[in-house]
Amino acid sequence: MPRRTFQLVIQYDGGAFAGWQRQPVQRTVQGVIEQALLRLTQTHVTVTGAGRTDAGVHALGQVASVIVPARWNAPSLQRALNAVMPRDVRCAAAIEMAPEFHARFSAAERQYRYLVGTDGDATSPFRYDREWPLCRMVSLDLLRAEAAQALGDQSFRAFAVKGTAPAADDHRCDVRVCRWELRPGGLLLTIAANRFLHHMVRFLVGTMIEVGTGRRPPGAVRTLLAADVNRDVSPPAPACGLYLERVIYPAHLYLAPPSVVAA
Repeated sequence: MPRRTFQLVIQYDGGAFAGWQRQPVQRTVQGVIEQALLRLTQTHVTVTGAGRTDAGVHALGQVASVIVPARWNAPSLQRALNAVMPRDVRCAAAIEMAPEFHARFSAAERQYRYLVGTDGDATSPFRYDREWPLCRMVSLDLLRAEAAQALGDQSFRAFAVKGTAPAADDHRCDVRVCRWELRPGGLLLTIAANRFLHHMVRFLVGTMIEVGTGRRPPGAVRTLLAADVNRDVSPPAPACGLYLERVIYPAHLYLAPPSVVAA
């Protein structure tokens, strides 16, 4: 049977999910999308994500690759998915791709954002599960100095969960953007790299915030980057403040421009 390969750009509120990866009992994003595709295609379709976000992590632009029967085109697949998926998951775009496209292995760059609430309203029921409700001031100058130390191609072994990467992995990541900005009610970190290790962004945020609040001395990120273990890293920042923002792929993998249809 003729088939087509699509890139799905997926948005979700991670609060009610046990992460991205399919699990036997718990509700996951991958599981929900696969259930929707089973309903639409009457056959199991494997959904491959660009990254396995943890429980509580959100997505503005997660990417999944799927292979479906050729009768589906991008607009019809997007509309049908949004008609049957729950409200906390949305297909923001469907894009036809070359057959060799793979959401994870074809990715050239991933970008995350992390939100920190520094004002008293961060504990509001409309915000507390969408950002880290820190509710205290943080030195933006110190945060920016620490973020600059994370730029470049370096080993981030000290900022990864031990044992989640193969022993032979060098834990090197090329961080191309690491930038703190002010936003209404708090702070925003934007970070982009060719790859990320498990909990890497959350460990980085936790460490930088401890520097920015005076709990760690300046230069902590540089010191940890020289370490061989993650023994001295700060606790990871809460998952609720982390968003997978976008994933970038080489242009030659695209067969058609995206079709964006409102849910």
